[in-house]
Amino acid sequence: MSALRRISFFVLILAASLRAEGPQPPLPERVLSIGVATVRAEVADSDAERAVGLMGREKLEDGRGMLFVFAAPQPMGFWMQNTTIPLSIAYINASGVIREIHDMEPLDETPVRSAFPDLLYALEVPQGWFQRNKILPGDRVAGLPSPSSAQ
Repeated sequence: MSALRRISFFVLILAASLRAEGPQPPLPERVLSIGVATVRAEVADSDAERAVGLMGREKLEDGRGMLFVFAAPQPMGFWMQNTTIPLSIAYINASGVIREIHDMEPLDETPVRSAFPDLLYALEVPQGWFQRNKILPGDRVAGLPSPSSAQ
């Protein structure tokens, strides 16, 4: 891990630990399509928004999610600190192709690391949503925002 990425990682942790209790306010949304399925995802595209994610939320409706947008392709690792909703996460490359899907358990702080280093997006949805909609690695996500604004 480069020094810059280590510093960014610690800034994210610090931002999450310093913020007030409770979930972050709803973020701007985007409708994403994967095959015939659609998901309305809040877009977390700044360091502070990505650091908090879905922490403190009490529920996440089916067909809703959070899209994490990064400025450049990279390996990813997400965990469930202060997140009590069971989630599934898809790691997505710059072409919009889902490379991996993982289930994550509430409050499990063990990082779910990606096997691929070329990821630009991560999409969290209620656990099992991908399976219920027959979405698999290799499927393409339409409607993704440009990463140019991600900090």
